[in-house]
Amino acid sequence: MFTIRLSALCWGMGLSLACAPQLVRAQTAPATSPASSEPAPTPASSQPVPTTPASAVPSGMAAPAAGVPAIQLPLPQASPRASVSQTFGLTEVTVDYHAPAVRNRTVWGGLVPYDQVWRAGANENTLIRFSTPVLLRGQLVPAGQYSYYVVPHQDRDWELALNRVTTHWGAEGYDQRDDIIRVPVMPETAPYHENLTYWFSDIKPTGAHLNLTWEKRTLTLLIETEVHKQVLVGIEQVLQQKPDDWQLLAQAADYLVQNNIQPERALTWINESLKLQDAATNNWIKARLLAQQQDFGTAIVYARKAIKLGDKEDTAFKSQLPGMRIALTEWQAKAY
Repeated sequence: MFTIRLSALCWGMGLSLACAPQLVRAQTAPATSPASSEPAPTPASSQPVPTTPASAVPSGMAAPAAGVPAIQLPLPQASPRASVSQTFGLTEVTVDYHAPAVRNRTVWGGLVPYDQVWRAGANENTLIRFSTPVLLRGQLVPAGQYSYYVVPHQDRDWELALNRVTTHWGAEGYDQRDDIIRVPVMPETAPYHENLTYWFSDIKPTGAHLNLTWEKRTLTLLIETEVHKQVLVGIEQVLQQKPDDWQLLAQAADYLVQNNIQPERALTWINESLKLQDAATNNWIKARLLAQQQDFGTAIVYARKAIKLGDKEDTAFKSQLPGMRIALTEWQAKAY
């Protein structure tokens, strides 16, 4: 159903009539479906409409009329968002940040003042996430997400801080009492880098270095994990579910042999594996374990057996035979 609304008379230098008919559709409230628990939609006229304040409008441009939604141009950010992730061992570390550029400015002691907390990026907090507990300077940091801050100094070590509050705009509202850890770090001279960048280096199963590079400085934080402890917890859980799987037992023992840790536990697992299945794989693992313990005579016995069984197995295992024979020769030289 439609109604016709007539505009008012318009007066100018002379009398004229502007008749501008407008069609207005009658509004009816939508009914709520009895089959749904959702409330009926709120009429658009009752919703608050964001407006742009006159102070935010550039000089020379008219402010939008009251009730007109603000429109923003799709312009690129001066400090674009970036993210970097790295997995080492069983741990994933992710850094979310905004990357400012130098743009011919003095960065250290200028754009980033000394002796003040810096957001270690631009815009919102720089965030760092750990999927498992980690060690920073020997201190245990629980898994989770934290704000990442830097306090630069001119004549002493800088400080890196992890803060439990992750909703600040940069350093606004920062409170040191919410820090879970602060560690000293010495900035290093680096090749010029226009944009701030986070990157990982020296990646090992037990840890990695997280680096922040900007202008001609790099800050490096060593992140370590108790990877062997984490792996062994997982191994024990799996072996409880499948205690009679000779291959899983052999793999568990092999992990300990490869990392040269807990030889007693490795011997228990490999002996249980051999009781279930006498194969080239687990015989070779036991030979290597015994050689690590300087028992070369017994290691030679298991190595010869592994080589004999390996000749009968698939080509994948046969590819290991040359290395096995070299190791056997070395053990024989040490045993006799």
